[in-house]
Order: sequence, then structure tokens, then C-alpha cells
Amino acid sequence: MHVKVITPEKVIFDNEADELILPTINGEIAVLPHHVDLLTQLAPGEMIIKVKGKDHHIALTGGFLQIEQSELSVLAEYAIRSEEIDTKKAQEAQKRAEEVLKNTEKVGERDFAIAQMDIRRAVLELKVARKRRPNTIL
Repeated sequence: MHVKVITPEKVIFDNEADELILPTINGEIAVLPHHVDLLTQLAPGEMIIKVKGKDHHIALTGGFLQIEQSELSVLAEYAIRSEEIDTKKAQEAQKRAEEVLKNTEKVGERDFAIAQMDIRRAVLELKVARKRRPNTIL
């Protein structure tokens, strides 16, 4: 089956795969070749793409999965491969967002929403990095 993972910025993955495991709003699902056609909303979490015995781990903040005749399209709001996660940058982003959220009386609605999104993204990246690179000091 062909899997394509697309964000507004770039194509994250575009290749054949043996299995896809991903979080949906109704729980985690696994997709194998010849899966029934499907359109579902994705939840924030970790997506695993299995290709010839190798696992590719991707952190994603949500989006949609469309399966049509063994063609899988993941349209993600934000996605990053685990090996591309810069844990130092994620920790710094988390700290900045936490500081913004501490000063709620001085922060507008828009900045508050952006800070919430930034903290969710940073926590997700750090979670995936910890699971996939256990020897990394975080």
C-alpha cells in the first residue's frame, strides 16, 4: 500500500508501507494492505509506519486519514519524524509557552491560543523523542 504524509509545509513520507498505526479521535487503528476505504479524523499522537521490518515514527498534532483503494493519504496539521526532533528546541518552546500561559492577564486570546498550541506540540515531540531515543538526555 502506498502511504503519503503531507503537512502544509512539506511531504513527510511518500513510499510503500506494510502497516500503518495511527491515533484517531476514536482510538488507535492499524491499517494493513487492502484495508476498506476510510476517511477519519486524526488525534494528536505518534504514527508508526512499518516498511520491510523498519519502523518510522512520526509525531503529529492531528489531521485526517483517507484510505482509497490501498492509497493512504495523511493530511496533518503538523508532523515531524522522530529523528528530526530537536529536543533542545522543543524544551525551549515548552518553557516559552509556559511563561506566556503564566501571565494570562497580560496575554490576548490569540497569543494564549498560540501558546497552548506550542506547548502541546513541544510536549508531543518530547514524548516521541523519549520513546524512540531513550539514551537522549532530555
